[in-house]
Amino acid sequence: VQLQASGGGLVQAGGSLRLSCAASGRTFSRYNMGWFRVPPGKEREFVATIDWNGASTNFADSVKGRFAISRDNAKNMMYLQMNSLKPEDTAVYYCAAQTLGRPMFDYWGQGTQVTVSS
Repeated sequence: VQLQASGGGLVQAGGSLRLSCAASGRTFSRYNMGWFRVPPGKEREFVATIDWNGASTNFADSVKGRFAISRDNAKNMMYLQMNSLKPEDTAVYYCAAQTLGRPMFDYWGQGTQVTVSS
């Protein structure tokens, strides 16, 4: 599956952004999906995941209550709604796919930059 993330940009603290991830090439519902981010000078970190049919989601403690993850299998799309953004949310955000039954996320899209100014 090929993944392409979009929707990043520059926003002031307290603002909102919605990231999108478009998938193509394979049946989208064969994959659990996730968002990860790489803050400047730091390692990649988990942000949120959603299972293959959207019934189960998980969030990093740092984004709980502020971010929402969703997917539309009919459109082969996944989204990350980010509200109440903080400067520490500044990072390159990546979407990823985990083939059902496999332990790791095995497909990654290119990143989209999110910058939150204080």
